[in-house]
Amino acid sequence: MLIGFFLHLREQRLPVSTREFLTLLEAVQDGLAGHSIDDFYFLARTCLIKDEAHYDRYDKAFGAYFRGVTAVPGLEVDLPEDWLQALTRRHLTPEQRAQLEKLGWDKLMAEFRKRLAEQEGRHQGGSKWIGTGGSSPFGNSGYHPEGIRVGGESAGNRTAVKVWDRREFRNLDDTVELGTRNLKVALRRLRRFAREGASDELDLDGTIAATARNAGWLDLLMRPQRHNAVKVLLFLDVGGSMDDHVKVCEELFSACRSEFKHLEHFYFHNCVYERVWRDSRRRHNEYVAVTDLIHKYGPDYKLILVGDATMSPYEILHQHGSIEHMNAEPGAAWLRRLLDAWPAAAWLNPEPQRSWDYRSSIGIVRKIMGDRMYPLTLAGIDAAVRQLSKRS
Repeated sequence: MLIGFFLHLREQRLPVSTREFLTLLEAVQDGLAGHSIDDFYFLARTCLIKDEAHYDRYDKAFGAYFRGVTAVPGLEVDLPEDWLQALTRRHLTPEQRAQLEKLGWDKLMAEFRKRLAEQEGRHQGGSKWIGTGGSSPFGNSGYHPEGIRVGGESAGNRTAVKVWDRREFRNLDDTVELGTRNLKVALRRLRRFAREGASDELDLDGTIAATARNAGWLDLLMRPQRHNAVKVLLFLDVGGSMDDHVKVCEELFSACRSEFKHLEHFYFHNCVYERVWRDSRRRHNEYVAVTDLIHKYGPDYKLILVGDATMSPYEILHQHGSIEHMNAEPGAAWLRRLLDAWPAAAWLNPEPQRSWDYRSSIGIVRKIMGDRMYPLTLAGIDAAVRQLSKRS
């Protein structure tokens, strides 16, 4: 359209040059034209007309070319870049999606190695090579019922069984107070008080008795403060599908920090493997071996795992099944080790309980947990706390 406008001005014998036209295009690309035809009028006159003597002729030429136009087409909306990229994704009908076949773990890994060895360039919208926006089991921004996501952001299908990319998670906020009051009340059932530490609290009953024995001469007695002696290990799933549940998990985390003096927390993603971490920002460099935790914390600790248990079954049952790294042992082996080390254990799941039966991974985790999985609701926490209290 603007090329036509440039040629129209030349036809009206206005001395506009190609260099000036390119300047106008750069200004439009940088958003200087705004979204109105008036803004574009002044921008074009500034870039193209060098002599005020030509203003009248420019006005007539501009009016003739843009007669009836109230906005410059294409400038009325600023489309985000990710919207434009999404337009390149291949959209499949439900019938086409049903025709895509799951390869199975062994074949999927073998085919991925084969593609890495054979592929020489970038691919877009295909069904075989490692690419983007297609139906291949390898790549990103497309769809396949069971694949490996290579780079890029998730398309939202949550069907990847492995991710070849460096992913960053964030820590849960332990200072959230809104909505934590009811959670604190539910957690208070898991209490066993003991007096620990220095004697810095007034023992009123003891002081009265001692003063009476001293014929009214004041005898102040002190005692250690009374604290909840229950020890808790809190394992929190972060990232991926757990991003949908950040608010309720932060409220639970805050409630636990408030209620339990002896609380140790660690993060994992999807399933517990050989290592966990305390700080998601440094999880690639500063992680903690699960075997070290087993040796450090005694069996008197209560184990609480929080996660939606929504993942590929391979992540639980297969060697190298982790979505992020090549784990030497299946996640199920590590979950059983945790339960052996801390028999008083419960899993809190933020996913609605009505959906549990439709996700095979949740059924697998529930079986490993001995059916000690509870919904992350007040009633679910209450049931979990009662179960943990039985194993004191």
